[in-house]
Amino acid sequence: MKVVVFDNSGTLIERYRAIKNLKTGVICDDINSIDLVDGGRHRALVVLQTDPVKCLANAIGEQTIHHFLQKNKVKFDVSYSTRDVTKEEVSKAIKNDHSAFISDVQDTIAAVVEKKYNVQICSGSGFIINIDTQKIEFTITAGGKIFPEVPEVIEKLKMDGVGIFVASGDRKTSLEQLAQFINIPNQNTFGTVDAKRKKEIIRNLKKEGRVMMVGNSANDILALKEADIGVLTLQQCEKVPSKVYDAADVVVHNIREILDIEF
Repeated sequence: MKVVVFDNSGTLIERYRAIKNLKTGVICDDINSIDLVDGGRHRALVVLQTDPVKCLANAIGEQTIHHFLQKNKVKFDVSYSTRDVTKEEVSKAIKNDHSAFISDVQDTIAAVVEKKYNVQICSGSGFIINIDTQKIEFTITAGGKIFPEVPEVIEKLKMDGVGIFVASGDRKTSLEQLAQFINIPNQNTFGTVDAKRKKEIIRNLKKEGRVMMVGNSANDILALKEADIGVLTLQQCEKVPSKVYDAADVVVHNIREILDIEF
């Protein structure tokens, strides 16, 4: 049996994002959230398990993020961090931050809408929190448009008897939407998984056969190394740290190129 495990953001979809620096109030769309986490000590990227447009955009902006999560029983998960952190640590930090508001998240939603990005699938919101300072430092909203070659690649792999899986740090419900879009079972998607969990997924799948991992960022490093073949894709056209190159066996510039890789 052969299996290909794809990351989602920047791998299957062209990612669009807006990130607000809560210290300066500046909103930008040219920064990678993973790089921001790596750029500080003890930061964690937190994904909110709720729809940004249906839920967050219509919430009262003046309430703190902690109050909103508690009142609406919104769950969250940590998709990436610079060190191992527990959800209890993150919960405590969120509770202790009285200066980050839902309006800060709404600002990033509005920025994505204002830019008129063609956000097709996998929308979601979250934030980057500093566990040491107990402060939310950035809020984030993102979505994406599937790379045009992806449906063809998925169908060709399936015709060749290759199993297709997706392991991503993105919101769980949005990956169900992706599964429907590319016609794979929901159980073949793993949502809001961190780097270690991606590695575990690869290791478990290797018990059944050969595994290729396709990713594009630092949160894919452990999985790229664990796979029989690790593929770094540069189709997102973002700067990639050298450590990600070092983890990969093959580098491609278009997702279609993986069809030519023997494994």
